[in-house]
Amino acid sequence: MSNLTSIRMPQPVRLAAMAAAMLCLPAAAPAQTQPAPARVAQQPARPKPAAPLPAAPAPATQGLAGAKTSNGDDVVARVGDANISADELRAYVTALGAREQAALAKDPALLSQAVRMLLANRLVLQEVVAKKWDQQPSVAAQLDRVRENAVVELYLQSVSVPPAGFPGDEEIQKVYDANRSALIVPRQYQLSQIFIASPRDADKAADDKARKKLDDIEKKLKAPGADFAAISATDSDATGGGDLGWLAEPQIVPDLRTQIVGLAKGAVTEPVRLDDGWHILRLIDTKASYTRALPEVRDQLVQQIRSERAATLRRAYLAELLKQHPPVLNELALSSLLDGPRK
Repeated sequence: MSNLTSIRMPQPVRLAAMAAAMLCLPAAAPAQTQPAPARVAQQPARPKPAAPLPAAPAPATQGLAGAKTSNGDDVVARVGDANISADELRAYVTALGAREQAALAKDPALLSQAVRMLLANRLVLQEVVAKKWDQQPSVAAQLDRVRENAVVELYLQSVSVPPAGFPGDEEIQKVYDANRSALIVPRQYQLSQIFIASPRDADKAADDKARKKLDDIEKKLKAPGADFAAISATDSDATGGGDLGWLAEPQIVPDLRTQIVGLAKGAVTEPVRLDDGWHILRLIDTKASYTRALPEVRDQLVQQIRSERAATLRRAYLAELLKQHPPVLNELALSSLLDGPRK
């Protein structure tokens, strides 16, 4: 289905390209995608949060209240002699993709993190300028290539922007209808489990111990008023009381899936042996499979359609440019160039 400078000091034009490269921030949380199939063999590890950006020391806020740039804009952060203004930060956010902007809106702390990274970059840039590091011939040549590539990319983006208002409702509906099968949300199960670790290659003593533990747990489950979560928390190797949350049907391994399909809410499966041990599942609730409605996916479709149209416009522009100015290649020289290092 698709940066910021205000160092007030002389610096070569080439440094702008370096700054643009240094200020690139990793994309924030991506839009939701369909999860890859996963085995329910034991309590799944919760997804780890994305690794934070290397944090520079928190900037002091003292003295910034009411601070203005030479243009009269509010100063939102400062390091050394470099300021980050409110306008610069707005431009930074505007330049981000829709997904990154959505992530910032959801977690404002990401903006503070980004500002700290920008401040760290400003310190590095100040040192670069002071040492005239960017004026070394080898570095200058690399920066020229970076700037050239950046300018070409920005220009190509500017000439391949789809018209405002594209796509229209009819186009969106057509794409939605053609992709209904890809918008199906599979049936989901809310599950909890009791897990007894017992790898298939365990020795007989360990296996016997696991089976005895399993027998004891089964007896407790059959007792009147048995509390599945409590038993899981105290007697099994599952974590978090065995809570597995909501799992899409394709995520569940077939041996367990066959036990769950047709199970009544609140019912418990028979023990199932997998490679890692014994599993007993309790079905808490289910959600039927459904096709996501157009309003639910409209923004995603618009972004995809505009992205595909932009790629088409870009290819057409380049093709026309090459048609008007046909390139001429010295194939013999190119061949010799490639053969040279091997000789």
